[in-house]
Amino acid sequence: WCVTFEDLVFLRKCIRKAIAEGELRPTERDQFDVNDDAIGPNMYTLCDQYIKPLTRKAGSMSWALMRHPEGLPCDLFITHCWIEGAFEFVDKALNSWPYG
Repeated sequence: WCVTFEDLVFLRKCIRKAIAEGELRPTERDQFDVNDDAIGPNMYTLCDQYIKPLTRKAGSMSWALMRHPEGLPCDLFITHCWIEGAFEFVDKALNSWPYG
């Protein structure tokens, strides 16, 4: 399933808001700094505390399908490490996104 550049920008804002509202919290396994805007929570924490509850309420589909129920053509494949920080991933993906 695919997401757009704009979806990643939106996701970053949602993560920041979820941290500010206490919806995303550090854990024993992921002691991220809530004031850090460069690394952020790792992908395990993001999925467990934010993505899964959000998509479960929307019918238990992926975040990409929740954003685009009809699906999107996929022109670019990006992989990530699960222990990687969410802000780090989003920022690298956005900064590497091909133009044109």
